[in-house]
Amino acid sequence: MRTRIYFYPMIKHFAVYLLFALAVTGSVHAQVTYHADIAPIIHNACAECHRAGEIGPMPFTTYDEVAAYGNFIEYVTSIGYMPPWTPDADYSHFVGERVLTAEEVETISAWVDADMPEGNPDDNPGLPSFPEGSQIGEPDLVFSMPEPFTHAGNMSDQYQVFVMPTGSDEDIHVRALEVRPGNGAIAHHAILGVDIEGTAQFLDSQDPAPGYESFGDFGFEAYENFFGGWVPGTQTVVYPEGIGRVIPANSDLLIQMHYGPTSVEGVDQTEVNVFLTDSPIEREVTTGIMGPWTLGEPFFIPANQVKTFHGEYNIPVDLSFISIVPHCHLVGVSWEVFATGPGDLDTIPLISIPAWDFNWQGFFTFPYMTKVPAGYTLHGIATYDNTANNPFNPSDPPAMVQYGDHTEDEMFFVFFDYVLYADGDEDISLETPLLSSVEPMERRAPGVRVHPNPASSKVQVLVHPEFVGTPWALADLGGRVMSEGVFHSGNDRILLEDLSEGVYFLRTAQGTERVVIQR
Repeated sequence: MRTRIYFYPMIKHFAVYLLFALAVTGSVHAQVTYHADIAPIIHNACAECHRAGEIGPMPFTTYDEVAAYGNFIEYVTSIGYMPPWTPDADYSHFVGERVLTAEEVETISAWVDADMPEGNPDDNPGLPSFPEGSQIGEPDLVFSMPEPFTHAGNMSDQYQVFVMPTGSDEDIHVRALEVRPGNGAIAHHAILGVDIEGTAQFLDSQDPAPGYESFGDFGFEAYENFFGGWVPGTQTVVYPEGIGRVIPANSDLLIQMHYGPTSVEGVDQTEVNVFLTDSPIEREVTTGIMGPWTLGEPFFIPANQVKTFHGEYNIPVDLSFISIVPHCHLVGVSWEVFATGPGDLDTIPLISIPAWDFNWQGFFTFPYMTKVPAGYTLHGIATYDNTANNPFNPSDPPAMVQYGDHTEDEMFFVFFDYVLYADGDEDISLETPLLSSVEPMERRAPGVRVHPNPASSKVQVLVHPEFVGTPWALADLGGRVMSEGVFHSGNDRILLEDLSEGVYFLRTAQGTERVVIQR
């Protein structure tokens, strides 16, 4: 906790306050040590990537390793750059969310300010035992890149597609697909696809290197263009009972590997673990795509301009969303994806990425299956900064950017995995238990969310199923209850017309949830 000193007119009072503040500061700093306070944070939020053989450029597994980068760690956590998590955690939540609490960030700062005391090693909870193979169990099938691929250490991006024949004359019913990179130091991300016509094998035969090069997609319109994917830190989705994907008989599984720029040559041979369903698939997972064709205008960004595009996708039947993936390239700077119903306030917030980072893309799985009703419209709003103020702009000076597969081109896509909605889907958790001794930090999805905020005459309240049927109260800053009622459904409204402008608290009767509403 950092102490802030304020000016008081009376010198005597100021001196007393200063002495008290310094005493408190010294007490807090004296209590913060690596083994008791910092190690649990680092183990939970950093060590998954920052350990030997993983993508983190330096290990954070011991006191000496962490203390050597203490000031750097304080800086990148204080600005929210690390741990890498681009979605706005106040907008929506996802499985595997890596967001430090304000208290954790302050604890790191207090430790660094106190010259990083080590403390008693007996207080260290011990480094988690991360699984070396599959994170979720013993796979039923394993498909591998046919041969190793060497990525040159020339600081260039490489997109290489590898063909993995399934060799099955029957459909494969999949409950989970787990990508296991062979070399996390060079693997940036991976996208899975399915080919049923042998086109990928032909393209592979034309390229003397292992696999074949293709930017953006698989080089042709595959049977499935977005069958799954992987980025560092992503937890594998294990579909609930009765839900899954199907790999058609006699097809090829495709994997496009993006090898990130590195100065050191590296060799990779990635594998894909396949877990089969225990029972017949009743609802097959489908990938919807909102692409540039939904914009209603040509997709290009003139030089020295900031431009925003708004795509729409109509939802024809009740759907349950499983995951969502916005995608653009280097000129992109922000995303917001939400669904709106017939009413002005019928809005379902899905994902907001206020500071898009091409280097930290993600596949975001909702904690629970998320219903988007028939008649709603999915909206994707992306902003692109094609000016010299954008430090990631690949052109200097800026040049016009159009749609294209290369990194210096641009894209507008929102991928979302879904199934047809069934009663009770909102109660189905998509969290995947890991085969690890890691005790994940508790990241409970909010039970109550409001939209819009600041509000006008009405506010929409999105309610988790466990709160439906429970009382609520709306109170002012003085604690006076202005209105109260019961959550009747997962999508309620509260009228605010009789309230004056100000700040109000919406809280449940149990006191377990509190939401600030600005009128």
